[in-house]
Amino acid sequence: MPKLKEKILNLAEARMKDLRRVTLIDRILKHLFLGLIPRSVTPNQITVFRFVSIPFIVFLLFKEYYLSAAILFILSSFSDALDGALARTTGQITRWGILADPLADKLLVGSVALILISRFLGWHFALLIVAIEMVTVVSAYYRYAGKVLPAKTVGKIKMILQCFGIIFLFFHVLFGGIIWLALSWIALVTAVVFALLSLLLYKSI
Repeated sequence: MPKLKEKILNLAEARMKDLRRVTLIDRILKHLFLGLIPRSVTPNQITVFRFVSIPFIVFLLFKEYYLSAAILFILSSFSDALDGALARTTGQITRWGILADPLADKLLVGSVALILISRFLGWHFALLIVAIEMVTVVSAYYRYAGKVLPAKTVGKIKMILQCFGIIFLFFHVLFGGIIWLALSWIALVTAVVFALLSLLLYKSI
């Protein structure tokens, strides 16, 4: 038990160093977008926006208002990049944000997958995506004695691929064309591969 606690503490310390490191993408986002965000807005509030947006996206998809759903999904998924960049560049990293950010991602992708992907790429594929996400969270939770670790790089790449796959699928629904459907399929299948890597090799969410 002491060894497990020591392992968790070491992992947490290493992850905090990674989380504080400002990346090139963070700097680009800072110059292009972060200056437009009021200083009173915190990274955690942006994450909360992502949580709040999910039921509205689900409602729009059920009503088949695909254009409105696509716009809100793009804003919501882009907020994932903004909250992380804002947290790192301003030193506002919190424990709640570390845990809530990947969970918000999973709820966003999972809810859209169950509706949009099941309609246009098949419910088997949608359930596969959701099932892998659920298994990853549960596995990480129990593997580290009830402490869900923040997402690693492979998890972030998976999230980016999932978002682009869904956006391409929205484009297919809105504008037609087999190319968007093919791009969506490629992005989502690749995301599944990264999800399995995250689960089996990196043990992160």
